[in-house]
Amino acid sequence: MKKILFIGDIIGKYGRQICRELLPDLREKLKPDFIIANGENSAHGYGITEKVYNGLMDMGIDAITMGNHMWDKREITKIMEKFPNMVRPANYPDGVPGKRFVIIERDGVKLAIANLNGRTFMPPIDCPFQVIDKLLPTIQKETNIILIDIHAEATSEKNAMGWYLDGRVSVVLGTHTHVMTTDEQVLPKGTAYITDVGMVGGSNSIIGMNKEQILKRFLTSMSAKFEPTDTGPKLFNAVLIEVDEKSGKASKITKIIQ
Repeated sequence: MKKILFIGDIIGKYGRQICRELLPDLREKLKPDFIIANGENSAHGYGITEKVYNGLMDMGIDAITMGNHMWDKREITKIMEKFPNMVRPANYPDGVPGKRFVIIERDGVKLAIANLNGRTFMPPIDCPFQVIDKLLPTIQKETNIILIDIHAEATSEKNAMGWYLDGRVSVVLGTHTHVMTTDEQVLPKGTAYITDVGMVGGSNSIIGMNKEQILKRFLTSMSAKFEPTDTGPKLFNAVLIEVDEKSGKASKITKIIQ
């Protein structure tokens, strides 16, 4: 049985600091074989940089998934070779830089990680359902332990992806909305699922961002710059999944809230 620790959207410097503080004890306590995190908000809330990527790798994170803020730091489009363990959403059009999936290996066991963006209430992009159908045969030639991060706004779209891939992949995890849901489960055919893993950042916030800035937007309909909260109570959301290394089926998914 292999254990996969997946960390919710890391929000800015404060989120990175929280990870740095908590991961050593969590690694000792949970003994995960693989640690994955969503890093699309890790550079001051928007995108990722080479420095931030390297810092996350230095913490012991094995791979990073992204999302709709993938290109917010435009310089990364020219240096994608410097992010070997990062996946961008696979349903961007052909020719877009970055990897559609990555495979990491530990003690002879391979884990494949792929990332998809949703389309409901999100920028237009290729159909995630059709794209993963085309991609899975390639991944399955390498391993049957497969994790999918579906980065989407709509609960229904993430839920649909979980059922669509039940029995075809090991894990389907929702990200993007930054609020952990309570529907963690192993679906009937052996796929671990949760609609949203949540986030790592300041809990005295609105989805990790400064409350006053977001409230101004809601109250006035005027534009306001959103910046991550960098003080106050800390929140760490993650899930731990147990997967049979031979069958690729999940047996358990557990929420972690600290």
